Amino acid sequence: MMTRKPEELEEKLRYHFKNPELLLTALTHSSYANEAKVPTRYNERLEFLGDSVLSVVVADYLFHHSTRPEGELSRMRASLVSEDALFQFAQEIDLGAFLRLGRGEELGGGRERPSVVSDAFEAVIAALYLDGGIEVARQFILPFITEGKTAEEDYKTKLQEVIQQNPEDKLSYAVTGESGPAHDKRFEMTVSLNGRPMATGTGRSKKAAEQQAAKAALRSLGRG
Repeated sequence: MMTRKPEELEEKLRYHFKNPELLLTALTHSSYANEAKVPTRYNERLEFLGDSVLSVVVADYLFHHSTRPEGELSRMRASLVSEDALFQFAQEIDLGAFLRLGRGEELGGGRERPSVVSDAFEAVIAALYLDGGIEVARQFILPFITEGKTAEEDYKTKLQEVIQQNPEDKLSYAVTGESGPAHDKRFEMTVSLNGRPMATGTGRSKKAAEQQAAKAALRSLGRG
């Protein structure tokens, strides 16, 4: 079953499919197809293609926006296309709510299972690529890999390393604002040191906003 309609997801993707069947297939898990009374396409083949499209877009971005050597670029790419990263990206568009899952997978928590959701994210990338071409897929992918935590710039970790030089100091993050419609929400997060605000940041997700707040805090400390 599916809890939300694909048309709602198109709003989040900022793209209207010429072939809606591609998106529906991308959202269909094999468990749903196995339980269907009629032959139903599911997303494993699209996942295969989406993985390659994602890798190319990420590699192209890193090549043109970083001067680091090949070994570091490879590690950065691996981090950005990892299951953990893709699951985080998918959560930003609430992808799990749009999946078509079989009854067993649904009851087993499939909508929150990183492997299921991250695979569907790759399948959606493939659907965008097949329906609109590489530039459509690129425009969808880039905001995720250029905003918030990336392999190249994990500002929260850097800030924590600076602050923990004094064991008594404690960092905390809190939501201090939200804006925009449901399908394009922006969060404002404030990072505080021992309860005193240091800096704020905004992003498409709370995690991305935390990274931007930490980046601003590092800059204010002369460490940015």
